Amino acid sequence: MLRAFVDGDPLDQAGGPLDVRAVVAGIRTEAKDGFLLEEVPWDRFPEGVSVRENMERLRSGDAVRGSLGMLIGLCANDMRAAVAPAVPFLIRIGTDPESDHRAEALAVTAEVARFRHQGVCTRADMLRFRGDDEWFFEVAGYLQNWSVQAARDAIAADTDLILPLLDDHDPEVRIGAAYALAAASARAQNILSAFHARLLAEHDPAVRAGLVLAIAQLARAHQDSRTVVWMRTCWPDPARPPEVRVSAALGWMCLTDLPVPDELRAMLDDLATHETARLMAPLPWMRAAENTNSNGLHHCLCTMLHPDTPDAEDRWDDPWSWPCPRRHPQGREPDGCQWRIAAHNSMKDRTARTRLSSWESPRSIKSLERAT
Repeated sequence: MLRAFVDGDPLDQAGGPLDVRAVVAGIRTEAKDGFLLEEVPWDRFPEGVSVRENMERLRSGDAVRGSLGMLIGLCANDMRAAVAPAVPFLIRIGTDPESDHRAEALAVTAEVARFRHQGVCTRADMLRFRGDDEWFFEVAGYLQNWSVQAARDAIAADTDLILPLLDDHDPEVRIGAAYALAAASARAQNILSAFHARLLAEHDPAVRAGLVLAIAQLARAHQDSRTVVWMRTCWPDPARPPEVRVSAALGWMCLTDLPVPDELRAMLDDLATHETARLMAPLPWMRAAENTNSNGLHHCLCTMLHPDTPDAEDRWDDPWSWPCPRRHPQGREPDGCQWRIAAHNSMKDRTARTRLSSWESPRSIKSLERAT
């Protein structure tokens, strides 16, 4: 398989037996629903046999933590080709009311459908899905664009299974469903309508913030101009909760390249507090943006609001490399200083912890541990 991609033109394989998009699209609905793993040609893709073995364990309920960890580990190592055919089955685990690992299965589903994005928090790239004109290859030589597209198509095909989870009783499942649906390659208008409807009824602040980011990411992928207008009216609205306004500000900055207005900066000065950052920290978008010295929200804001600072993201690891201007006479920190101070305070408050993977929240880690 690898020789076909390394020695030849990958496009010669389009639509053929080595095209994971065609493989996933060809899985029968009955095979998905019946968890008929034997109908999938796993061995065509690197690590495919191992993926099938781990999917068998997931079906039987054995070693759930290790099986999900293996799948997310392949994504972290840029080896999504063999995991993409597992997405329809992971969706069924995520939507099974009897499953104890719905949020985790949805999280893995969503990660397969995204290129590697740890630490990416610029306005241009944080919520962007790469286009077909930008080729990326996995470490084994497979065209990663096809792996991600196969997963996104699988999510779109099973949208009707995932949409009801936006009303699930478990907030982690609601976040996982929103994160997965934000990667769908089709059905954008149906999904956006569902996101907005849920946002009106949602009572959990973290889920509200996640829904706004999901709206922004899906709109970015499908070039929905109405969402840009909605974000622009959302972040200045004092009637909206703080986490919604802050998330809408992030979304607006990712959906447009217009200069950031002073009104938005002032709003973030007031509302993007350490408490807001802590509330939003479990969201997968924020976990992907965080680094060793900063929470995800403040890392994003520093990078987006100061794009012209040389080596902004690299220097962010050293908060002392950014000289903070003198305090404003009225007691307000001058432009740019708020995020460095907030991040430094956040760094002092954070305790050491082991991150099993980029997608695991504290609760999901505990639930996986119980399963072993």
